[in-house]
Amino acid sequence: MILADKIINERKRNGWSQEDLAEQLNVSRQSISKWESAQAIPDIQKIIKMADLFGVSTDYLLKDEMEPADLAGGMISYDDSTTGCRQVSMEEANEFLMLEEKLSPRTANMVSLIILGPAVLIALLAISQIPGVMITEGFMTAMGVAVLLVMVATAVFVLVIDGLKRKPFQYLETEPIETMYGVSGMVNERKNMLKEKHGHMIAVGVFLCILSVIPLVVVSCTVPKEWLVLLMVVLLLASVSVAVNLFVRAGSMMGAFDKLLQEGGYSIAEKKSSPVVGAFAGAYWLIATAIFLGWGFIGNGWDKSWIIWPIAGVLFAALITIVKSIAGKNNQ
Repeated sequence: MILADKIINERKRNGWSQEDLAEQLNVSRQSISKWESAQAIPDIQKIIKMADLFGVSTDYLLKDEMEPADLAGGMISYDDSTTGCRQVSMEEANEFLMLEEKLSPRTANMVSLIILGPAVLIALLAISQIPGVMITEGFMTAMGVAVLLVMVATAVFVLVIDGLKRKPFQYLETEPIETMYGVSGMVNERKNMLKEKHGHMIAVGVFLCILSVIPLVVVSCTVPKEWLVLLMVVLLLASVSVAVNLFVRAGSMMGAFDKLLQEGGYSIAEKKSSPVVGAFAGAYWLIATAIFLGWGFIGNGWDKSWIIWPIAGVLFAALITIVKSIAGKNNQ
């Protein structure tokens, strides 16, 4: 193994992210990334400090032909039988990344379709209230609900099919892994190439979310006609759907890189709590959907029930943090 692979192996053996190691060495995460992708070499002082942190000799880190050894001279094996970690080959990693590149845009589009479902319903309600339009509100509501259900059903169908395609790689989210020679370097290189682009996508998404509220506020304060206000709500949802599309596209690919590197939300510590978090997330969004549909069908509140989704999103972020904290303590 070369120095880059040894740094990766030792870091993962200790359950550290790149950020964790960078903090202990007093360097940037980008420096760790460059070392692990063989784009740069740490100076001798950093190598000595890493040897101390990892509990290995500097000879082991510097000499390619040496096998992993601890301070006492014993061998540290990285095969599946001793670490319980699944080995990920270069072929598997490339196959996984190619699948995500193919499915991420479609996932983003289906999420946007779900958001646009209520927008269509609200738009039809607004049209029925425009003076001079001879179509009843009841007819427009029935048509809007039908379109909404078709859009949601289509999106759910596609998401389920894509979920089945991703299933062979589900272990990346739940199991500790060891990447084979060159995989981490390749993943880091591709991640660094796309990081700026994805950052721009997130920035545009945030910009759209903030601006999307302005037309609704302006119309509500200056021309408070109900049909016009409803149309501004439609515009808001359309803007949010575009923003969420960008978030999902960027997040899916960066998440794919993190899964292979075991960083961020896919570190070894996070994986231990993933079953609890997954169960909570599934139940949470089912309840949110039930409230949304109940308010719409039973309370006839389709023009207002859209507010459930932004509220649910904010609450989810807070609750998932609490659930992860509790799950983390139980795993200690």
